[in-house]
Amino acid sequence: MQVARAQQPIAAAAVTLVLWIFGVASFLPPLFQKYTSQSVLLIIAAGIGIFVCLVLHLIFIGIAARRLGRSPVLWVLVSLLFLPLASIIGLILFEWFSEEQKQAAA
Repeated sequence: MQVARAQQPIAAAAVTLVLWIFGVASFLPPLFQKYTSQSVLLIIAAGIGIFVCLVLHLIFIGIAARRLGRSPVLWVLVSLLFLPLASIIGLILFEWFSEEQKQAAA
């Protein structure tokens, strides 16, 4: 069943999105002035974390879209262009349609 196979990449995409948000938040003025700017290693680690989380998030979005029978390229492009709002909305829509397909199959 497509829906069951898509649950794992959807969850992974949500986790990577949350981690990406934490990484970006470390560069916002209150956190940057108190914590991040104190250590060059922390700045580098946060930057690498942001990059890795973004790439993994887009990969998981593509995998979930393919498993749900949607266009992976379209979902990845929309997620990338309107990040993070499109990713949040996309994950909600994935879950919404997954629940509808589960109920229809039952």
